[in-house]
Amino acid sequence: MMRVLLVGDGAERARLRAQMNGSMVVVAEYATLAAARAAAIDADAILVSRPGTASAETDGSEPFAIEETLTPREVQVLELLAEGLANKGIAERLGISDQTVKFHVASISGKLGAVNRTDAVRRAVRRGLITL
Repeated sequence: MMRVLLVGDGAERARLRAQMNGSMVVVAEYATLAAARAAAIDADAILVSRPGTASAETDGSEPFAIEETLTPREVQVLELLAEGLANKGIAERLGISDQTVKFHVASISGKLGAVNRTDAVRRAVRRGLITL
């Protein structure tokens, strides 16, 4: 079963737990993403919620629901995308193949509903998955 960290205020974390409906194990909860990352707890994913994201992002253009969470490796790839690295640079930095990077980028884009790399980074920043 997937082990996750929940991030957000108390009410939002409760909403996330309800949405999971027992499909994941919550290993810890934090008020901020920085606190969750600093704790360095072994988990498969970090679920982040902000007030008002239950139905739409702040500008109302992107629905936000828990469908699939990013894996820790996908978050690493996303952070390197945000730094502007090409697939080859990401592959070298992480010690993986270019094909594996392409796979991760496609998976990230699909999970975030992004149309390209830039859109994936933009959506991840808005959702608090990464910081610039």
